[in-house]
Amino acid sequence: MRMLLLLLTLSLVPSVGLTAQLRVFASVTPIQSFVERVGGQHVQVRAMVRPGFSPHTYDPTPQQISALASAVLYVRTGVPFEDAWMDRIRSANPEMQVLDVRDSISLRTPADEPDAHVWSSPPLVRQMVDVIRDKLSMLDPAHTADFARNRDAFVAELDALDRELRALLNPLPNRKFMVFHPAWGYFADTYGLTQVPIEIEGKGPGARALATLIDQAIEDKIKVVFVQPQFDKRQARQVAQAIGGTVIAVDPLAADYVENLRRVGHEFARALQP
Repeated sequence: MRMLLLLLTLSLVPSVGLTAQLRVFASVTPIQSFVERVGGQHVQVRAMVRPGFSPHTYDPTPQQISALASAVLYVRTGVPFEDAWMDRIRSANPEMQVLDVRDSISLRTPADEPDAHVWSSPPLVRQMVDVIRDKLSMLDPAHTADFARNRDAFVAELDALDRELRALLNPLPNRKFMVFHPAWGYFADTYGLTQVPIEIEGKGPGARALATLIDQAIEDKIKVVFVQPQFDKRQARQVAQAIGGTVIAVDPLAADYVENLRRVGHEFARALQP
């Protein structure tokens, strides 16, 4: 009888390491990966914008809205779909906390070209992961030390990536690159480059503006037009043909952040060679 009571008692005691994971939603895949890197085994994270979709026009599915009911945290970055959906995202779970990882960051102004892709700059991601670490530690104090260790390991990778990109891009004499959609403004600001967008505020240029862009690209000896996989490439191909250049896809929404940005840096470096 005593043995039976002991076994029953032990079965009611939570096992070490089996505490429930924090359920988190993030706006886009890169932010999901940052939360996963900091949270490790203590978090379960989903991205709201599914792979292959644009964060400019995305509509969350009913299943995603329903799943928000069990989330303790939503991590936002101000991508355009959130402007239309944040009220509904909050109302799906009024108890869920919302963390805006841009709060500690000096944002680009509309005069700089609107750009929600803050994560394209490794030094800014460094600031974001500090904010993520602090929020996860508040929600799950028992694992504060784990979050700190995970943050430090990820920041070491970000710092190494930043040094690599500076060594790659700083010596280049050409500093302008052309993009269809202005998704690399923060990357350009960080590394002393200038992005020349074809599309402005979600709209392609008219005939006169397009002709001006083509003339500018020829004058600046631009030979590559960068595009996102999520966008139509037809107008980018039209510009590339006019300047005798090529179209190259680079994805700011890729999941493997460090490796992807390393590849993007090398693509930019090749495009900016004299």
